[in-house]
Amino acid sequence: TGENLGSVPMASKTSLIAKEFVGPGIVTFAYLSVYYGFLLNAAFTKRLLERRYKAEDKKFDRYFGQDRVMLRADRIHLNTLEHMVPFLGMMWLHAVFVDVRSATVAGSIGTIARAVYPFFLGSREKGLGFINSKIVYVSTMPQYLSLLYLVQGVGRSFIKSLY
Repeated sequence: TGENLGSVPMASKTSLIAKEFVGPGIVTFAYLSVYYGFLLNAAFTKRLLERRYKAEDKKFDRYFGQDRVMLRADRIHLNTLEHMVPFLGMMWLHAVFVDVRSATVAGSIGTIARAVYPFFLGSREKGLGFINSKIVYVSTMPQYLSLLYLVQGVGRSFIKSLY
């Protein structure tokens, strides 16, 4: 029940387009789920630390107190937020202008690497700085490489369209 364009109704064409982009759509949903999970983790960590500090009759200051557990939770959340716009933006540009399948694969790799980031960034109990900091590259390198792959594909596609 949409306007006819040729012999296929508009609603049908929209459905075909939606099916073509289901992969990047799922990746976007997964990334946003990871992001909101990390946001909840930061909120729960803050509440937990407020209670812990109160029980010890200490003042909790999230931003200037330098609590390593809070710093870890905030870093996990804010690094995810920081990378979300370029990562998802490039994945969608790649899907539209280069290839849906490769955008979905690169997006999946980047999202999985982002989801495991907390496991390589310090200790949940002790916070930042209590494990080998280079192990975080197990998570960050696949993220950066998947983003680089998406960027170069989009860049090459745009350059080709100029000529």
